[in-house]
Amino acid sequence: MKLQEQERHEMPKAYEPGVVEEKWYKFWLEKNYFRAEVDKDKDPFVVIMPLPNVTGGLHIGHVMFITPEDIMTRWHRMKGDSALWLPGIDHAGIAAQVVVERMLAKEGIDRHELGREKFVERMYQWAQECRYTITEQHRRLGASCDWSREKFTLEEGPSLAVRTAFVRLYNKGLIYRGERIINWCPRCATALSDLEVEHKDLGGNLYYVRYHMADNDGYITVATTRPETILGDAAVAVNPNDNRFEGMVGKKVILPGVNRVIPIIADEAVATDFGTGAVKITPAHDPVDFEVGQRHGLEIIHIMNADVTMNENAGPYQGMDRFDCREAILADLGKDGLLVKVEPYNHSVGHCMRCQTIIEPVASRQWFINTKPLAKPAIEAVLDGRTKIIPERFNRVYLNWMENIRDWCISRQLWWGHRIPVWYCQDCGELTVAVDEPQNCRYCNSGNIKQDPDVLDTWFSSALWPHSTLGWPNDTEELRYFYPTAVMETGYDILFFWVARMIMMGLEDTGEVPFHTVYLHGLLRDENGDKMSKVRGNVLNPLDILKDYGADAIRFALSTGTSPGNDVKLTPSRLEAGRNFANKLWNATRFVIRNIDSEQTDINIQYDVLPLEDRWILSRLNYTIASATALMEDFQFGEALKQIHDFLWGEYCDWYIEIAKIRLHSESEEIVSPVPVLVNVLETALRLLHPYMPFLTEELWQNLKSNLPNDWQKTESIMVAAYPVSDKAATDKHSEQIIESVIEVIRSIRNVRAQYSVENNKWIGAEIYSGEFKSEISAYSGVIQTLSRAKPVKILGDRQGNKVGKDTLVIILDKVDVVIPMGNLFDREAEEKKMQEEIEDNLADIARLEARLNNVDFTTKAPPAIVAKEKDRLALRKNKLAKLKEKLLSFKEV
Repeated sequence: MKLQEQERHEMPKAYEPGVVEEKWYKFWLEKNYFRAEVDKDKDPFVVIMPLPNVTGGLHIGHVMFITPEDIMTRWHRMKGDSALWLPGIDHAGIAAQVVVERMLAKEGIDRHELGREKFVERMYQWAQECRYTITEQHRRLGASCDWSREKFTLEEGPSLAVRTAFVRLYNKGLIYRGERIINWCPRCATALSDLEVEHKDLGGNLYYVRYHMADNDGYITVATTRPETILGDAAVAVNPNDNRFEGMVGKKVILPGVNRVIPIIADEAVATDFGTGAVKITPAHDPVDFEVGQRHGLEIIHIMNADVTMNENAGPYQGMDRFDCREAILADLGKDGLLVKVEPYNHSVGHCMRCQTIIEPVASRQWFINTKPLAKPAIEAVLDGRTKIIPERFNRVYLNWMENIRDWCISRQLWWGHRIPVWYCQDCGELTVAVDEPQNCRYCNSGNIKQDPDVLDTWFSSALWPHSTLGWPNDTEELRYFYPTAVMETGYDILFFWVARMIMMGLEDTGEVPFHTVYLHGLLRDENGDKMSKVRGNVLNPLDILKDYGADAIRFALSTGTSPGNDVKLTPSRLEAGRNFANKLWNATRFVIRNIDSEQTDINIQYDVLPLEDRWILSRLNYTIASATALMEDFQFGEALKQIHDFLWGEYCDWYIEIAKIRLHSESEEIVSPVPVLVNVLETALRLLHPYMPFLTEELWQNLKSNLPNDWQKTESIMVAAYPVSDKAATDKHSEQIIESVIEVIRSIRNVRAQYSVENNKWIGAEIYSGEFKSEISAYSGVIQTLSRAKPVKILGDRQGNKVGKDTLVIILDKVDVVIPMGNLFDREAEEKKMQEEIEDNLADIARLEARLNNVDFTTKAPPAIVAKEKDRLALRKNKLAKLKEKLLSFKEV
């Protein structure tokens, strides 16, 4: 082999992530490495990206899914699979519309002034800006997505899938339109699904209100937290087994405020221990009351408008805001002697997760999915293992939710989203439900039809994402090859929003699970442990961190030491650790390249002449490959990275390179050059690390490649080079025992030097009792001497029978013992004198500080900050004195 005929490439002294990252991402794109093809000779590996919303750019929390998904994709690509990471963007329904409405409000424009068509145009403009920003941020972070397949939920392909799925479910009777209690957000002016409501415990009151009987002077007292809804009451209910109300069921009472006569009914839904045991029933504004009303045929009386002002059914309170109405009716009840008492009461109140407005339960005609028939096969898919959830503890969470699933309200009173594919005939009143826009009513053929103005819940289109992005409902080659997908990686907080619904809809539409594995990452938290959110103001822009640390340092910080389903604190120390690791590898690679001899014609490893340390590092490399691969196969990416890091930083850089330097500086012609092992171990380890830190490893690998024989690595990029495979033949337990004993010896001597503050230029003697390993460890006496600053170093056999003097330090290790004469470390008399002087100085300082703090004039007249500072100084001095006395005592005992 000959070295490449070009000038020797010298690496810069410092790693500059910004320059490197831009260069290599552009190179990868130009080479089309991210593209996944249908290849029957390869196994497909598919990850569908969790869809970022067009509500702005990415924040650092998004890197929580970008990093593990890119790790998996790069790893499988290097393994030879057809690895597809399919990117996409979500139109984000309510969330995006809220953002744009706020932008318009700043311009003094209301969406209703614009009209639906113009407003949707503005939404598309905003979505396009967000798409560009989000895509660029993904690229800066190294995401190796197949950008040629990027999808947007409102594009024609996904839109066709949405309409098809809706029509299929409607024709099966699983989609219906009915009046049910829904969660109404007055700010967003739309219905919300149960999952879009955040419940918060709020302090409130329980109001006891007297309802007079209609036929006598008696009364019944009810308790309520929402007195404004009294105006919509259709009945008073008691439990049939509650003897306190015997004889009252069937009688009628007069409703305060509007003087409407309503019945007293009996229903087992009433809790006897709540309030008085009698409750008001408001079917239009409470989910439990709605069910009671259905059982008893009660009237549904709406008392609020869409903006939660009181309507005509509220009588004298018409036009008031709901909370203003509460205060007004309480005042009137008090004036009329009907407000019996008020008690403090904490209760859970629903809020819109998008805008944090208190939601209003409202009976409304909406579109729903009957989810129980869809949930049953989705439950079976997890129970029988067709879909595996990692970590396993979320199985129970998933199953509990699915077994108690409620019908899904899928209609939203918005303009931005997939329009519901239902048309109402203005002549015969029938519905036409169709995939393609009809021209006529399917029942009477009238052309006078109007489409439903509502749009679908954004999670409806998201539920179809694994199969809609691959061509469904069409029978495409991509759908047949890439579906079911391999892994759905996402946060545990959207297990129900998205994952459960994808499993239900995937099975319904294709008959197969959408993915074999669900990998749930935790939430990203700040250094105080708080969840990162825009509301808290602790969200970080990944591009800002990129400037300071680089993409690979961020990826490292969010990967190392993490485990599935557990939250991660993003602290400066984690980011610094990533940057330090990158710099460590940079310097190590510079060292290796500087030691590649331009005259060297062969960098292949000559296994038959390898010294022990070479066999050791190759054995450790092989172990790391096997262990990291097993961990990655088990989705333990954080632990796998930790092991790769520990091997590179500790065993390769801190030990093997340092030992190799001694050989490189030797003038003996008999010594085998460590360069082939230095090069091959580094190159292999870079491939092992590449999925985690792609930019750094590509730059280092390319630098290595440019200084090696031109047929050394035939691939043009590390990302398409083969992922390392362990070789059992490389395992060498004997060399591991010897070299690890040598390392233990060096480390123990270094620790003693640090413990006794031995100056670096001072040599200390050491005796190494190495038993059966005497001959092997003797060969490393020079290494021990150089790396521990120990001289002379005596390698001896067993310590049995050898008496150790009084002034010696004995360190017992796993395979060897280290004996260090204390006289080598310091001058005992001088050290004792020095410590005694320090003790006396501290005692004097303590006496002076105590005297000052015992002086009343000082403590009462000096500023509190000064007094506190002196107290802190006294505490520090006392602490130091205790340590000095302890050190002197242990010193005398040696």
